[in-house]
This record gives sequence, structure tokens and C-alpha cells, in this order.
Amino acid sequence: MPFICKTTTLDSQYFTFIEGVEKLGKLAAIIREELSHYIQRYKLSALVLGISGGIDSALCSALCRPVCEKNSIPLIGRSITIETNTLTEIERSIAVGHAFCHDFNHLNITETYYHNREMLPKKDNTMLTRMRMGNMKARMRMILLYDLAQLHKGIVISTDNYTEYLTGFWTLHGDVGDYAPILNLWKTEVYHLSTHLLPECDEPQKSALQSCIDATPVDGLGISQNDCEQLQVENYFEADRIFQSYFTGKEKGKYENHPLIQRFQNSVYKRLNPVSIPRKSIINY
Repeated sequence: MPFICKTTTLDSQYFTFIEGVEKLGKLAAIIREELSHYIQRYKLSALVLGISGGIDSALCSALCRPVCEKNSIPLIGRSITIETNTLTEIERSIAVGHAFCHDFNHLNITETYYHNREMLPKKDNTMLTRMRMGNMKARMRMILLYDLAQLHKGIVISTDNYTEYLTGFWTLHGDVGDYAPILNLWKTEVYHLSTHLLPECDEPQKSALQSCIDATPVDGLGISQNDCEQLQVENYFEADRIFQSYFTGKEKGKYENHPLIQRFQNSVYKRLNPVSIPRKSIINY
């Protein structure tokens, strides 16, 4: 189960970034071992991964590939792009897919998106509309990934990290899959671990992964120019430092009105989804 942050306090284990060759090597080994056990426990026949051209899905590709080979199942990857994805994003996603996946294809669903968009009311150029359209795109992608998972008797891999999780920087019923290998890693740790895995990669894998490490993070949904513009930070390293300073209480007053912390407070409903009424509240004992 992913850690559900209901309050403004976190366990102390979250406040030390994992870095260094030995620790990162152990981290990668644990993630892979846990995933392998899950595959064996539930007799899965495939892992399905949406590849965006960003560092998170690239890291998940690098982590999952040897696990799939160990268990003799395919890593099925799809780059599912729509009109707001840039050429460089698409090129990176294709490079990652070909380098790490056993079964890969690039799908452009722009025309389908245009058709579906026509059925929605009140479309303008406001931020709200851009977010609505972005959420539709994410949910359309997930339809295709889950169909592949069902077809091949597998599961969909989630690619969200802990920083995104805290900010609600993901689409309900869109970005969330079945198994999240990096959900409890800060974005800072995603960069550390991705860089650590480079030496184990062959040349196409190394080139593809490095290009994602170097890329400006962007959701590809047309909501903003890049992730940090939405989060109102210079980079993800700053975001992680703000979160850690806030949650440890060291600089809580300084950051309590920061847009990043406001996003955390305003996205609690996502981390508690779905909300349900406790049985004891609806039945008289």
C-alpha cells in the first residue's frame, strides 16, 4: 500500500534522500525483488507500461526489464501521444520503448481525442478547461493500457513518484496503475536512481535513459509549459526541499502558504479516493 499522507506529518524515514552507490544499488535490488515476488504470487503473464518520454516511465522501464526477463514474461510498452506532445517527447518515448520493452508500439490518438472532446460542454482557453482536457487525455491513454493488460493477463505499472503524489500531480483514473514501484521515492531519488542505473545499460538503453534524465519535466497534456511552472518551483529538487522543510516543521511557517503546500492541502481527496461511508455508520448494531 502506498503511504497515504492525511496530515502534515510524515514518518522520519521520508526525510533522508537515498544516494550513494551502495544504497542506490540496494534500493534497485529491493524494488526488483519485490516486483518479482508480486509477479510470481499472482501468476502474472505480462507487465504493461505507458512510456511518456519522461524520467519516471524511463526509470520504471529500466527497473522492470530485468524482472520481466527473470520471470520469462514480456514488458509491453506503449507511447500513446496526443496533439500536445512535442516531437522531442515523442522521440524520447520511442527510444525508451525500443531500448527496454520486449513489445513496443507508438500510438497517436489525436483524432480519437478530437472526436471525444466534441462531446464535452463549455470548452475555452481557461486553465480549468486545459486541466479538463488534460485529464481526458490521461484517461484515454489508460483505457488502452488496461486493455493490453487484460489481453495479456498482466498488470499496468504506475509511474508516479512521491513528490507528484503529494502534490496531486496526477489524474484520478488516468495515471494510476496497479503496481507502483517508485511511488515512495522522492523525485530527487528518481534522478539519483536513474543515474545509478546507467552503467548497467547497453548503449541504446543508456542513451534513451540519459535523454530523459536531461529533459525538462512536462506532463505532455497541454496544461502548462512544464511541471515546475504548475508547481511554481525552479525544479523538483526545490520542491522536495520545501516539502521536507515543511513536514519536519523546520520552516513550516515560511512555506505554509507556498503554492506547493497549497496543492498538497487541496489534493487530499485524491489520496483518499474513493471515499466511502464506514459500515458502522450505515448499519445499526
